[in-house]
Amino acid sequence: MAEKLKITLTKSTIGAIPKHRATVTALGLRKLNSSVELPDNASVRGMVAQVKHLVKVEEI
Repeated sequence: MAEKLKITLTKSTIGAIPKHRATVTALGLRKLNSSVELPDNASVRGMVAQVKHLVKVEEI
């Protein structure tokens, strides 16, 4: 596993279900194309898996 993950919001949450919208906000992503670096752990991986159609993930 990588040490950190760089997560970028690539699609809008306008049409997403409320649970996915809340997950994107919990990841710290606000605007389109915003990025955040988070530790690579099971909880973050689970959140990313839930909204994988909205985000792009890179291992750092």
